[in-house]
Amino acid sequence: MKVLHLGKYFPPHVGGMEAYLRDLMAAQMRQGIDVAALVHQSDITTKSQDEICQTVNQHVSITRAAVWARLLFTPISPTFPFLLRRLIKEQQPDILHLHMPNVSVFWALLLPSARRIPWVVHWHADVMASTHNLGLRVFYRLYRPFERAILKLSRAIIATSPPYLASSLPLNGYREKCHVVPLGLDPANLPDPSPPAAEEIPDSPLRVLAIGRLTYYKGFEYLIKAATICEGIEVHLVGKGDQEAQLKRLARELKVSNRIIFHGHLNDERLAQQFSASDCLCLPSIERTEAFGMVLLEAMYYSKATIVSDVAGSGMGWIVDNGVTGLIVASENVDALVNCLRSLQQDPSGLRRMGTNGRRKFDRECHIDKSSMSTHAVYLQVLQNL
Repeated sequence: MKVLHLGKYFPPHVGGMEAYLRDLMAAQMRQGIDVAALVHQSDITTKSQDEICQTVNQHVSITRAAVWARLLFTPISPTFPFLLRRLIKEQQPDILHLHMPNVSVFWALLLPSARRIPWVVHWHADVMASTHNLGLRVFYRLYRPFERAILKLSRAIIATSPPYLASSLPLNGYREKCHVVPLGLDPANLPDPSPPAAEEIPDSPLRVLAIGRLTYYKGFEYLIKAATICEGIEVHLVGKGDQEAQLKRLARELKVSNRIIFHGHLNDERLAQQFSASDCLCLPSIERTEAFGMVLLEAMYYSKATIVSDVAGSGMGWIVDNGVTGLIVASENVDALVNCLRSLQQDPSGLRRMGTNGRRKFDRECHIDKSSMSTHAVYLQVLQNL
């Protein structure tokens, strides 16, 4: 079987979709599937690039299309359709695996060679008419007709969790060809910092780790405000984004700059060290734009309790077993977050128990091989029904 993936970016570009695509391709190669991917360059450039990337003892073929500009986080790549046509001719794929949201996959609608191949759409998230972002509301009016055409022509659609599938309005008319395949990670790509055992210090701060792009839907401002109220909390924010200056200003205004540490982007090894040093991970996202939360799987692998917002329709609350692997709190609610953090401060043994339970769940349900096998089953069903 030959599969050509159409993705947005690929590592070393940082992101959950990118890490998943890397791990999925490597797992598929271990299954005997011939895979390649067409993605975008991470930086603005007029040059496209073919390369062989090594990951987990596998070499995967990646073509990175030139990106001439970006609009609302969207890469604009006029070279994408020419590269897609070339790769279809060279690879002769049995399946086109379209990872969405991704404007460039719309080129498949215009290429006869692409339309002759069955499409599997991987629905990572809705492009929503955001109540928090006017630009996205306008953009979605232009995006929606093409999105609908892709869904109509696809042979199968993969959603990442039952609640996201149930709440997705764009998928509402296509439920008969939808399949739920939860995301997964390959532990081989997660460094083990192997830190020396540290003696527990009484009254030490609760170290809360928060990871992600510093942007509107992540809700990091609520965590900063909660830390202002809750003494003995130290927040470590990892990531960069358009709201970085605003969040730093908020920390200064609330006089908690000494307890809100901004680390910027960290490589895998340094991020693993942050996980090792932390007590828990907090993902206080406020919109379904946070469809799954891959960082939650990383926290579970590192045996850390997780705190997530109760966003209706998001996969976050489905991943976290409330009171077992972590805690679920009301979205956009500082008081609820404060109460949650205080409860964890007062129950260090509960913190460790939830972290242990999270690692057990990761080993049982969240390995990339499980996700890859379920995806393969979708491919087989599509090919059998041609």
